[in-house]
Amino acid sequence: MERPTHRIKMKCFVFMAVLSFHLCLGDLRYSISEERRRGSTVGKIAQDLGMDTKTLSSRKPRVDFEGSKRYCDINPQSGEIVVNERIDREALCGQKQSCAIHFDFFLENPLELHRVTLEIQDINDNAPKFRNEAVELEIQESAIKGAHFSLDEAYDPDFGTNSVQSYTLSNNEHFILSPQRVAGRGRLPEIVLENELDREKQDRLFWF
Repeated sequence: MERPTHRIKMKCFVFMAVLSFHLCLGDLRYSISEERRRGSTVGKIAQDLGMDTKTLSSRKPRVDFEGSKRYCDINPQSGEIVVNERIDREALCGQKQSCAIHFDFFLENPLELHRVTLEIQDINDNAPKFRNEAVELEIQESAIKGAHFSLDEAYDPDFGTNSVQSYTLSNNEHFILSPQRVAGRGRLPEIVLENELDREKQDRLFWF
């Protein structure tokens, strides 16, 4: 005798949670010079997004950076993005033409996300230096007037118009300075022999 088969039908219920989330696809972009002091204003983000600063703090605004350094923060009272940590353009980007950092700006109730790009502008905060403090050149007494002698370029971490633009040479009897631009290597200094040398009169010359 066959036992009755009991078929059990199971119904699967799928629960879907609907999250109120507003994603802004248009990035916000600000620009600031490097080395600004802590607390300096980067941008009025609440005003740019048309938000009421009176209710901003209740939405728990925050900024998130990738990595350990938190270069900027949000002032929940004023709705401004402010500098939170020293920004050194050369440390971030070297001598690249463009330098920017990115972070996310979050709000709650409803959840809202904005991607922010902060362009870092260079300032002239580094002094150029030569590889060696003293440069020695051996020039034959027979060198003719107008002969060119190249020197090593000075290294300057700053970029563009804040980098080395020209060189100067103290007045002397024999040489003048004639800087020239060499593609891909920046600006190289050259000295030009203005008056022929006489080793018997002077076997060593010094200038700055």
